[in-house]
Amino acid sequence: MPYPVFRPRRLRESPLLRRMVREATLQVDDLIYPIFAVPGRGVREPIPSMPGQSRLSVDELVKEAKDVAGLGIPAVLLFGVPTSKDPRGSEAYADDGTVQQAVRAVKDTIPDLLVITDVCLCQYTSHGHCGVVEDGQVKNDPTLDLLARIAVSHVEAGANMVAPSDMMDGRVAAIREALDEAGYQEAPIMAYSAKYASSFYGPFRDAAESAPQFGDRRSYQMDPGNAMEALREVALDVDEGADIVMVKPALAYLDIIARVKGEFGLPVAAYSVSGEYAMIKAAGKLGWLNEEQVMLEVLTAIRRAGADLIITYFAKVVVRLLWRA
Repeated sequence: MPYPVFRPRRLRESPLLRRMVREATLQVDDLIYPIFAVPGRGVREPIPSMPGQSRLSVDELVKEAKDVAGLGIPAVLLFGVPTSKDPRGSEAYADDGTVQQAVRAVKDTIPDLLVITDVCLCQYTSHGHCGVVEDGQVKNDPTLDLLARIAVSHVEAGANMVAPSDMMDGRVAAIREALDEAGYQEAPIMAYSAKYASSFYGPFRDAAESAPQFGDRRSYQMDPGNAMEALREVALDVDEGADIVMVKPALAYLDIIARVKGEFGLPVAAYSVSGEYAMIKAAGKLGWLNEEQVMLEVLTAIRRAGADLIITYFAKVVVRLLWRA
């Protein structure tokens, strides 16, 4: 129908009407809140490049998780920093590892909060890579057994879901097989399926002490120019048993989120990463942007692109804004 019969502005005349016909909305149940666990007690160490975020010892992390649950946010995603590192990242799969301790403490205190754990080696290895290194190269197949051991140790500690972020070929199948053999057939896997070799990860690597000590991660993380490859990666993870697939980062990869959502019949998560968070916080602090409005616009765009779940450091702020609205 052409103008003047059809006037799109009719549905924009009032805030109430705009809200009623809005196609993509943010809900509390869409959100997952990431938290960094560190050794020690009474530790609440601010992360300079991520204002408002801190590295937390287990006791402080439990307090944070209580706050998250009290806001109605359904899930947290835990990352760990070890007491010591070695070439094979052995603390990643230790019974008394930082993440394992954090999982037990959170589940003992807030049993209804969904606890997801990141499964990777980069925070735990002395070389900072996501896999076993031999002769200066990251070796795929020797890494799979270690990733499977990490996942099983997390679920044994009480994790509700594991999220492998390493980007090794075949890791979802290896983890699925290991979980099933250990009797955890019901434990779901949220795979970092399309994880790009992005420059947006800088603040996270400061927080998790996970920067590679040599080279980079381009031999296993995806080239930012590739879209069809993302679909192939997701298809492989689906075939191997992924229950949820993820695109990371989110903001610069909205097209990938949309294509993955349109192609596959699984829930799609998107990780709005540390660099996305830091940019908005920095511009807001300088008065160049309205921090709250831009944050909501970005997260709504991620939902509009097709993400069912959003991992975001803004989760607590979003909920408080939704309540205020």
